[in-house]
Amino acid sequence: MHARVTHFKGEPAKLDEGVRNIKEIVIPGAKKLSGFKGGYWLVDRKTGKGFSVTLFESEEALRSSEEAAKQLREKATSTGVTQITGVEQYEVVAQA
Repeated sequence: MHARVTHFKGEPAKLDEGVRNIKEIVIPGAKKLSGFKGGYWLVDRKTGKGFSVTLFESEEALRSSEEAAKQLREKATSTGVTQITGVEQYEVVAQA
């Protein structure tokens, strides 16, 4: 399994709007990506910082989703409520 970790930030006062974008735009779009296995979206309400961990069945599935995931991030941040601060990829080597 492989994972994409996306870091983002926004104004704490607008966090509820950002969470709504995640639930209404990002999650439905992520579920359509080939090889998508699940995801977690985490936020710190005090700072407005957060990150997501999206899981894919293979490295190939992760890599083939890159362009669609990029477009999904652009759509989600187009409102200006949040901005992406980094995107990383990892191999999942263990889970509990």
